[in-house]
Amino acid sequence: MILKNKIIVITGGAAGIGEACVQAYIREGATVAVIDKTPATLSAPHLFLLADLNEGSAIQQAITTIRQTYGRIDAIHNNAGIASPSKPLHETGEAEWEQVMNVNVRGIYYTTRYGIEALKASRGCILNTSSMVGEIGQENHAAYAGSKGAVNALTKAMALDYAKDGIRVNAVAPAGVWTPMLRQWRLEQPNPGHIEQYLNNIHALGYCPEASVIADVCAFLLSDNARFITGAIMPVSGGAELGYKHSL
Repeated sequence: MILKNKIIVITGGAAGIGEACVQAYIREGATVAVIDKTPATLSAPHLFLLADLNEGSAIQQAITTIRQTYGRIDAIHNNAGIASPSKPLHETGEAEWEQVMNVNVRGIYYTTRYGIEALKASRGCILNTSSMVGEIGQENHAAYAGSKGAVNALTKAMALDYAKDGIRVNAVAPAGVWTPMLRQWRLEQPNPGHIEQYLNNIHALGYCPEASVIADVCAFLLSDNARFITGAIMPVSGGAELGYKHSL
């Protein structure tokens, strides 16, 4: 129960890593408020709010509702993200570029802008879901890799800005994780039939994990057990960034 009595806000909690995190946070004793544009069912005392991360007014209203409901916020997990399209930069359309940046980067701006006063009051923390591609890059994935590089830089800048308020800011950086988003990415690749073995091979530990692996680390980073960790980009990658890469 490392999150007992904490009020945690998470974006993109309806599926994938976010859904696994919601389950982990509840299991560890937290009350969870999910902000997502995809409907999900949560039983009281937990809360679901339907909102689009592209709309600042919707995020502002969601944060206001959460504060009115619970009286405080202890943590914000900026998890919502999209990975498509799988293209080099010059083939990426303007609308595709803007959508990736809006969801993966701008969403962090909105939740921080409208949630920071609550976090100052609780001396809480912020967690951003990044990716190993933000550090090591990825072929044919320019917009996504660029957005996650921005998430990493933001995490470090925010950690410095808010340390004086007792607010910790970290990011979790998975490599491959079996989620609906990764399965969609698999279908977009030239040889989808080889992707599962490829994803197993790129992780030094020999397999591509399910989302619960990431959720367990996220729960730790939001807990008081991580009370002296800030500005970290925490790899949860099975060693995918180490040594020579396996090819198809």
